[in-house]
Amino acid sequence: MLKSKYCIVFLMVLIAVSCDSNRVFDQYKSIPNQWHKDSIVSFKVTPPDTINNYNLFVNLRNTNDYKYSNLYLVVELNYPNGKTLKDTLEYRMASPEGEFLGSGFTDIKENKLWYKGYEQPFVFNESGDYQVKVQHAMRKNGEINGVLHLEGITDVGFRIERDNTN
Repeated sequence: MLKSKYCIVFLMVLIAVSCDSNRVFDQYKSIPNQWHKDSIVSFKVTPPDTINNYNLFVNLRNTNDYKYSNLYLVVELNYPNGKTLKDTLEYRMASPEGEFLGSGFTDIKENKLWYKGYEQPFVFNESGDYQVKVQHAMRKNGEINGVLHLEGITDVGFRIERDNTN
């Protein structure tokens, strides 16, 4: 009986993963305990081509220990030739009523946050390895120094999807 339950769960996961045909890259890295303001989460990405359009996302998992309604991130994209794009981004993490946004039925919410591709298509126009670096840039209102240890973020991910709007 127990063995058949595991088989059913395995098949459901397999079906869910195989239906994600737009996924090119999807990886998470765990944040142990708290996210230190100087801690950078990095991902090495080798895009499949230099001509097609892609959508890029920063993925986050947070718990109820997250104390803010928004999140500031610094995301850096390093090209193979040494060129660097650096963006400071703000994301809403909670509704005006205080409920966390994102998906999930437990106390962990998963957020898929747009990084590149939503305003104009993003093309990896150089062949080779790219590096994506993500760092939080949270500050409390009225304070100059950043939040030293950000609580409630359990995982940071990066995702690339094919843009099928053409």
